[in-house]
Amino acid sequence: MNERLASRAERLDAYLDDHDVEAVWFARPNSFAWLLGGDNVVDRDSPVGVAAAGYDGDEFHVVTDNIEATRLLHEEVPHEDVRIHQYQWYDGSLASGVATVSPTPAAADFDVPGFADVDAAELRQPLSDDDIDAYRELGRDVASAVERVCRELEPQDLETEVVSGLRVTLGAMGIETPVALVGGSRRAQKYRHYTPKQERLGDYALVSVTAQRDGLYASCTRTVAFDAPDWLESRHEKTMRVETNALAATQRAANDGGTAGDVFDAIRDAYDAVGESDEWLNHHQGGAAGFAGREWFAKPDADDPVLEPMGYAYNPTIEGAKSEDTVLVTGDDVEVLTTTGQWPTQTVTDETGSVELERHGILHIETE
Repeated sequence: MNERLASRAERLDAYLDDHDVEAVWFARPNSFAWLLGGDNVVDRDSPVGVAAAGYDGDEFHVVTDNIEATRLLHEEVPHEDVRIHQYQWYDGSLASGVATVSPTPAAADFDVPGFADVDAAELRQPLSDDDIDAYRELGRDVASAVERVCRELEPQDLETEVVSGLRVTLGAMGIETPVALVGGSRRAQKYRHYTPKQERLGDYALVSVTAQRDGLYASCTRTVAFDAPDWLESRHEKTMRVETNALAATQRAANDGGTAGDVFDAIRDAYDAVGESDEWLNHHQGGAAGFAGREWFAKPDADDPVLEPMGYAYNPTIEGAKSEDTVLVTGDDVEVLTTTGQWPTQTVTDETGSVELERHGILHIETE
């Protein structure tokens, strides 16, 4: 058994014991990818893939139909460590196929009659060493693609054109983009989720993505200014301060056994400190990231445990401004993953002085 599967088996053995089940199954794409590292998606609109990956305490299994079995065996799963089971496409379903193969009692992350539900998010946290290596590579690639597109922007570009460029650039690197937001100067001030329209960028733009490869998700935002309003720099600096305080609070919570609610309290205090007390009400603040865009959100009284090593992506906003990156938090380090070293940055320190980060600033592009 390879090292990745061995680490997954250790967590799943504990799950089987704790929940008194004989097997656990995953067909949702991010959890399938977490378990085996492969892709079980054909139809991107479906919340469940074309195959389910399972573990019974002894072996890893994949159940799929005869259309997909050979392709998955050759391209998506470590075949030497996984047993493939197939049913005829016209004579069964994924749920019935799993029910036929699996010992019981069992749990699944999709609807299998008689099976218990499994919260895969708990199993996906914290990240393993292999996960971290892949995350670093993904973070660099996402930042590189987004920044390349941003450097070519012009005030007359349409938001929809920019999104097309993002998707093509990221797609060429094997990265999907479930979230791609581009807001020109009018709409970025009006909406926190600036879904792209056929409107010109104007004086400045916010460009945000959440991108996925091999099940891992990385988020980042970049700000590009052509003729920036006077307030943009100040508001952007404030969002960077809130974000840095959120990350410092995350590290403290991870070391002290804290919760997402503890991190939220620090975020709210940070908004107070920059004189923008009510801005947190207008948008979620982000949270843990990894094998989901957000594994949990920082919000009042949230009891999700804060773990390390783990990815975190906070996205504080103040009207018309936003700061966001995906960051690896460990017990003794805070490492920005979505970075290239080629974008303007500003050093920001949290209120306690414990975390100092280079935060991505505003790229100013001169126009004729």
